[in-house]
Amino acid sequence: MTTPPAAGSSCPLCGAKAREPLIIAEGRRYLDCPTCGLLWMHPGDRLPGEEERARYNNHENHPHDPGYRAFLHRLCAPLVRRLPAGAEGLDFGSGPGPTLSVMLEEQGFPMRIFDPFFAPEPQALDRDYDFITCTETAEHFFEPGREFRRLDRLLRPGGWLGVMTEVVDEDRSFQEWYYVRDPTHVAFYRRSTLEWIATAFDWSVEFPHRNVALFRKAGGAKPPPTLP
Repeated sequence: MTTPPAAGSSCPLCGAKAREPLIIAEGRRYLDCPTCGLLWMHPGDRLPGEEERARYNNHENHPHDPGYRAFLHRLCAPLVRRLPAGAEGLDFGSGPGPTLSVMLEEQGFPMRIFDPFFAPEPQALDRDYDFITCTETAEHFFEPGREFRRLDRLLRPGGWLGVMTEVVDEDRSFQEWYYVRDPTHVAFYRRSTLEWIATAFDWSVEFPHRNVALFRKAGGAKPPPTLP
């Protein structure tokens, strides 16, 4: 089902006007960007903060779960192969049961964590890092442009950013996609969206797995792009 877009519906990643018409899925409104390819939930359909947090509390991910470790291994293994010994990392959006940070510490990488709900440690954002992981987090970004600017600022020149999120399947109906059923998922990325992000920030990008993107920041300093 579709409906005309709300006036002034601008992409929270690149700032372009939304494609017409709106997409209706699970009773919620979604918008589609013709420039960067992001799909995002209409702000009026987001969960209240306490309800959002309650849903995250229902997640049962923890570092002792071998199945969850295997899932995170899709990002962890290719990232580790690219890191120098002793590289310092940040797990951004670590959730209620930080696990990837534990896996990386087990391999000798000093880690810090940050999560706006479960580890709101401002000091973790007051320094920079050799690498940053962002697993099952980018789909929760209300303002992806602002968040990727922040990640760029936190990343040292030549550093790596590992993002894990389900990528939009162009061969399947968006309305029928299981990932849309979770009301905390508010931003959805095509592969072309991730490539757009890399170009915008002058990063390189590799895709070791369908739902994993490894970005690398250029070695020299460059001002971040102007994004919403």
